[in-house]
Amino acid sequence: MKYTKAQRLIIGRRIYDGELTRYEAAEEYEISEQTARDYMRLYRDVNHIPPRKGTKRICGLAKTKSAPTPTGLEDLQSMTKEELIDALAMAKITEARLKKGYLVEGVGAHKTFIPIGRKSTK
Repeated sequence: MKYTKAQRLIIGRRIYDGELTRYEAAEEYEISEQTARDYMRLYRDVNHIPPRKGTKRICGLAKTKSAPTPTGLEDLQSMTKEELIDALAMAKITEARLKKGYLVEGVGAHKTFIPIGRKSTK
């Protein structure tokens, strides 16, 4: 289906603003995912706005869930001594894992190891 430039900009705005993903837009407007992405880029270029923040992936990996870490001084001040020790231990463990080239998702028997580089770990 052909869309006018104004319609393409509306589709692009909806994708850029996060109202729908490019896959949802592709299904709704009966276009390919690549075309939906192009409409979003057209919207960005016409309005001179930068790409959205936080959309980059590390080595093509999807976002992984991790334990929340304290980000500010207020968060650290509100923690007990035991919580601070646990947060420090988890930070050191995460740092060591990243140096070795992997992330861990899940806990216990449901733990999965995710390599963060393109090279084989062997």
